[in-house]
Amino acid sequence: MRRHSIGAAILFIAMGLVWRSAEAQTGTVNVVTTAVPFLRISPDARGGGMGDAGIASSPDVNAPFWNLGKTPFNKMGTAIGVNYTPWLKDLGLNDVYLASLAGYRQITDDQAFSYSMRYFSLGNIQFTDYAGNLLNSYNPREFSLDVGYSRKLSANLGLGVALRYINSSLATGTVNGVTYKAGNAVAGDVSLFYTSDEKEGAGLNWGITLSNLGTKIGYTNDAANKDFIPANLGLGVAYTSVIDETSKISFELDINKLLVPAAPVLTDPSNPSQDSANLAEYKSMSVVKSWAKSFNDGSNQLQDLQASVGVEYAYNNQFMLRGGYFYESAERGNRRYFSAGVGLKYDAIGINFSYLIPSGNGVTRNPLSNTIRIGLTFDLEKDDTHKN
Repeated sequence: MRRHSIGAAILFIAMGLVWRSAEAQTGTVNVVTTAVPFLRISPDARGGGMGDAGIASSPDVNAPFWNLGKTPFNKMGTAIGVNYTPWLKDLGLNDVYLASLAGYRQITDDQAFSYSMRYFSLGNIQFTDYAGNLLNSYNPREFSLDVGYSRKLSANLGLGVALRYINSSLATGTVNGVTYKAGNAVAGDVSLFYTSDEKEGAGLNWGITLSNLGTKIGYTNDAANKDFIPANLGLGVAYTSVIDETSKISFELDINKLLVPAAPVLTDPSNPSQDSANLAEYKSMSVVKSWAKSFNDGSNQLQDLQASVGVEYAYNNQFMLRGGYFYESAERGNRRYFSAGVGLKYDAIGINFSYLIPSGNGVTRNPLSNTIRIGLTFDLEKDDTHKN
C-alpha cells in the first residue's frame, strides 16, 4: 500500500508541474536541438495512440523503446514486433519513414534478453548546381541497433540496461574544403519498472528511464565540432482499473526532460566574438557536464518538460481503444496534439493502429499530422515453455 501512495504522489506532482508550466509561458523561444532526433520519435503504434506514452504501460514486445525493465514481466516467453511510421505524409512524401523492429526472449523466470532496431529514411535528395543542372542524388538515413538485458529485482520490480550503436549518414563528400562523413555514437539506457501485480492486471505501475546516455556525434574530422545526442530522463505512472470480467481501462502519464542544455542565445549583434566564444564553450562541454548543465542552463525548468497523457480501454484483451494528448511548452517547440488508436489481438498475432489528429499550421504543423502508424506483434512462445 505504501508503494501505491508513492506512485500516486508522483502522478499528482507531475500533473502539477505540467499545469504550472502551462501557466508560465512568458519566455522567449529557444528550442533544445540535438543530433539524431529520430531517437525521440515514438516508433510504437500502441504508444503513439496514447499521446506517445509508454514508460509505465503494461509490458509488451515494444518495451525496449520505452522501458526495458518491463520485459521480464511479459506473459509470453518470446515475441517480435515491427512498426512503420510514415513521416511528412501530409506533404505527399512517400520515401520518408521510420521503421522499427523489437524482440525479446525470457531465459529464466526472472531474466530476459532483448534487441531492437530503428531505421529512419529521409528520402531521396537531388543535388543541382547553381544553374539548376542535375548532379548526383543522395538518400540520407539514420539507424540504431540495441541489445538489452533485464531482470526482476523482486516480484514487483524490474531493472533493464541496454547498449546502443547509432549511425547517422546525412551527407558525404567535400564541400568548401570540408569533408563530410557518416556520424557514429554509442549510448546506453538504464530503466526501472514497478508493477503492483494485482488480480487481473489491475493496480499501479510506475517507471523511471535514463536513455541515450552516450557519446557526442560528429560528421567531420573536426573533433571540436560534435553535437549532443538526445539523452533523456523519463518518469511514468499508469493505473489500471478492472471494470468487469471482460473489460479494463488504463490511464497513463509520462513526463520527459531532455538532458541536454539549451544552446546559448545571441547576445549583442555588434559583438559577434562574444557569441562565438559562448558557442565554442557550449560545443566543448563534456557529455557528463551537459547532463548536469541541463538542469541549470538559465531556462525555466518547468518549460523543459514534455507531457504525454494516455488512456487505453481493453475488451477481453482482444480489442483495444486508445486516446492521448502530448504537450510541449511554446518556448521549447510548442508541439501539442491529440492522438487516437485501436488494437486487435487474435491468438498469437496483434495489430495496432494510431492516428495523430492534425494540429498547428505552417512551421508548427506536426510531421505526423494525418498519418496512420501501424504495428504488428507476434507471440512465438508461451510463458510456460521457455523457463528452466
